[in-house]
Amino acid sequence: MEVKILFEELKSDLPASIVVFFVAVPLCLGIALASGAPLFAGIIGGIVGGIVVGIASGSSLGVTGCAAGLAVIVLTAIETLGSWPVFLLAVVLAGIIQLIMGFAKAGFIAYFFPSSVIKGMLTGIGLLIILKQIPHALGYAKDTEGGLSHFQTEGGDTLLAIAGAFDAFTPGAILIAVISIAILILWDTVLINEHKLFQFIQGPIVVVVLGIVLNTLYQNGLLNFSLAADQVVSIPVPENLTGFFSQFTLPDFSAITNFEVWKTAFVLAIVASLETLLCVEAVDKLDPYKRITPTNRELKAQGLGNIVSGLIGGLPIAQVIVRSTANITFGAKTKLSAILYGVFLLISAMTIAELLNRVPLASLAAILIMVGYKLAKPTLFKQMYLLGWEQFAPFVATVIGILATDLLKGITIGMVFGIFYTLRHSYLNAYYMKDAITTEDGREVHHIVLAEEVSFFNKASIIQALETIPVNSKVIIDCAKSKSIAYDVVEFIHDYRSSSKLKNITVETIGFIEPN
Repeated sequence: MEVKILFEELKSDLPASIVVFFVAVPLCLGIALASGAPLFAGIIGGIVGGIVVGIASGSSLGVTGCAAGLAVIVLTAIETLGSWPVFLLAVVLAGIIQLIMGFAKAGFIAYFFPSSVIKGMLTGIGLLIILKQIPHALGYAKDTEGGLSHFQTEGGDTLLAIAGAFDAFTPGAILIAVISIAILILWDTVLINEHKLFQFIQGPIVVVVLGIVLNTLYQNGLLNFSLAADQVVSIPVPENLTGFFSQFTLPDFSAITNFEVWKTAFVLAIVASLETLLCVEAVDKLDPYKRITPTNRELKAQGLGNIVSGLIGGLPIAQVIVRSTANITFGAKTKLSAILYGVFLLISAMTIAELLNRVPLASLAAILIMVGYKLAKPTLFKQMYLLGWEQFAPFVATVIGILATDLLKGITIGMVFGIFYTLRHSYLNAYYMKDAITTEDGREVHHIVLAEEVSFFNKASIIQALETIPVNSKVIIDCAKSKSIAYDVVEFIHDYRSSSKLKNITVETIGFIEPN
């Protein structure tokens, strides 16, 4: 019954999975290259992320694969551990740690990220995708890892790469990119509404086929353009089935007692889990059906995926936003799309690697530029601004932070702004003051009603309010509606009753529990 349900949306999931597959191939290879790992390790990560995690996950639209955010960690760890098989052991252990986190119900962490930060993350990623793909569209392919960082592994930054691309562009790549973007825009705005055929055959698939055709015409001299080797996809081509399986590597279990292996495993588990949970939150917001992913199950699925990936020689994996966004953008309805993407990676690596190596990176750049635009539409900035500064400031801070640094640092900057506004809101809403009344003997009576939850952060505003009470008056501190009052505040109120006598202020409390 479950299998039948899984295939109910095949007509939507199949085209989306093909798009994700074409997007994933250069990303898997580029991230492997940036990680200092064997290129085939990136393909293994994609296969495992699609098939193993896809089956085990509760996410309807999330796609898992080797993550750019882990590239620097992997590169450093391989150098520290001194061996690829030893590093693979760390990946297996990281998966086990993630499994434990899932069973310990650590997935609740995902719910602590504000909506404004998640939307800022998506917008920042969209803009960064566009900036990262401009060099590829121009035929300048030095930054091949497709990472979500402003800075690049070979030095410089994204803006310098774009400037260099304009100085060293390739006309053949530009022609492919321009035609591809035109097709995608036409497909989305006109053709898709004209006939059901255009809904089934997605624009990106046509763009990839067109790219192969134009590249073939270049190679045969029928068009006076050419593409260099680093301007097309590059998958390892096995000579036979034995050659294919020889690319798999087993971990070195003899290093199980090495402290550095365990240290690397914990770092990988924490960072991969955080990236996954952030992606889960973002994907759920993009899901047209607003389905909620069970985060604890997702951690278990990711843990299982990393165990399998490490056991057969793959990179560590996480749920990834670029492939997930492409999956949603091009019509996926269920997790079958993610599973099929893994199946296609496996089949292609075994059979048609040589054909895939004819796909121009400019074609894939055009697809990703459209994905980036859909994530960072200008109207979103207006929508967030109209919601007020409490939403707009963390949103913009996250966007700028991601563009200026990298994904995790940008989110951290956005969280700082979000926490600031949360504390400010808490500070301003620690209590409310009823209008003062004057008794017959001329004394003013001030009535302060404390909030339901009074934390340490409310202490300053409560102190400020009580300090403004005039001499020779009476103050009523009403705690009747408060379910929780921080000890620091309780202690201050207790001390205030004594110190207020110096100002001839009478203090009456309601529902106040004395500190022990």
